[in-house]
Amino acid sequence: MAPFQKEHEADVVIVGAGLAGLSAADALTRMGKRVVVLEARDRVGGRTLGREIGGRVLDLGGQWLGAGQRRLGRLAAELGVATFPTYHSGQKVLLRDGRVSTYSGTIPSLPVPGLVALHFALRKLDALAARLPEGRPLAAAEASAWDEDTLETAARQLITRSDVRELFDAAVRVVFGAEPREISMLYFLAYLRAGGGLMRLVEIEGGAQERRFVGSAQQLSIRLAARLDDAVVLSAPARRIEQDGRGVVVTSDEIAVRAQYVIVAVPPALAGRIEYRPLLPVVRDQLTQRMPMGSTVKCIAVYDRPFWREAGLSGEAVTSTGPMSVVFDNGSHDGAVHSLLGFVVGQKARVFSERPPEERRAVVLGSLGRMFGERALRPSEYVEFDWSTEAWTRGCPVGVMGPGVMTGAGRALREPAGRIHWAGTETATEWTGYMEGALESGERAAAEVGTRFEGGALGRSCVGA
Repeated sequence: MAPFQKEHEADVVIVGAGLAGLSAADALTRMGKRVVVLEARDRVGGRTLGREIGGRVLDLGGQWLGAGQRRLGRLAAELGVATFPTYHSGQKVLLRDGRVSTYSGTIPSLPVPGLVALHFALRKLDALAARLPEGRPLAAAEASAWDEDTLETAARQLITRSDVRELFDAAVRVVFGAEPREISMLYFLAYLRAGGGLMRLVEIEGGAQERRFVGSAQQLSIRLAARLDDAVVLSAPARRIEQDGRGVVVTSDEIAVRAQYVIVAVPPALAGRIEYRPLLPVVRDQLTQRMPMGSTVKCIAVYDRPFWREAGLSGEAVTSTGPMSVVFDNGSHDGAVHSLLGFVVGQKARVFSERPPEERRAVVLGSLGRMFGERALRPSEYVEFDWSTEAWTRGCPVGVMGPGVMTGAGRALREPAGRIHWAGTETATEWTGYMEGALESGERAAAEVGTRFEGGALGRSCVGA
């Protein structure tokens, strides 16, 4: 991508070249607007990352196309990025209290009373989420009461059995990268409402993990950026945003861009690290301080053969023992790469990150060995990626609101601050936290700015949580 002069002019400057920022840039370009995208990293893609290791491309970030994620599917087809079904044939594994069992279907093996309790809890949570007005959780009659509780407190009232609660907590940790005690009940319900329910978020077939991308999910951003020609500037972190009645100036280390508007398409926690002149409204500033990123480490073990498939196992596993919470088959579309993918999340990820690399590898492989047999102990390659150590990400998969944040500061999530508009999957009303949500947010922010260029009034979509 071509270098720019120190000072540049555009109609809109966009901070962040993930799917949210790039989709906003693409939409504005189609409107005939001149855009400049400033990206802090030396690459595009945000929380997606494909890395070639040993001649194989592995997804180290977001990687799935879920059922019903129509924007993401449409973009993949438009850009020529093929998809393939996530492998899930065979028995699944449950490792609990050091004991291994297998099961079929969606829900792990539990005593009948446990299955009944889990079914009741899931139905109840989905029913509560359905009471939130679509895209406007703060308008719910119970919003204040729900935002006073942590998810842990609310779940203990719904789920009294410890075995069921362990499975529920494991699912929550993977979805948010956070502990149930760190999540507001209102935020949790809003997240379910945006994604279609907890089971949809954790399932493969018919769920959020239904398909994968050939050549990594990052290909979407790479190809979308290529369509923008020279509009994307890499290694250009936005340090300062100044605005007045005439426009904005966004300053990076070696470039300053003057524009009419700016779209900040990074998570609130990162947006808060930018200097603003004048200061942001107090509520928005508070939001950036109170919405930390989740903690996620992806661990991938590559093998010469898919021995778990040969043994009739799907590669899926759920565990409350060891560092990981869930495991998936992570084989390539053409059968050339055979691998298992495990997620270390929440508090376990924070502790895990502090251990020496050889110790981390040993505990992950040891856990895989207990679930899938001794052949899992001897991968041809082992790769892990800790998103919390990435300077321009600081965690994954999503920013999380604790009690009191949504009712206290959530209205600033999408509300423009003068000429500053906000995008990023955290701001989405559909599929919050997913690539689909990132695309929705970029489209919305671009539409808001387009409306302002035309002299129109902004609608409800940009206001509140």
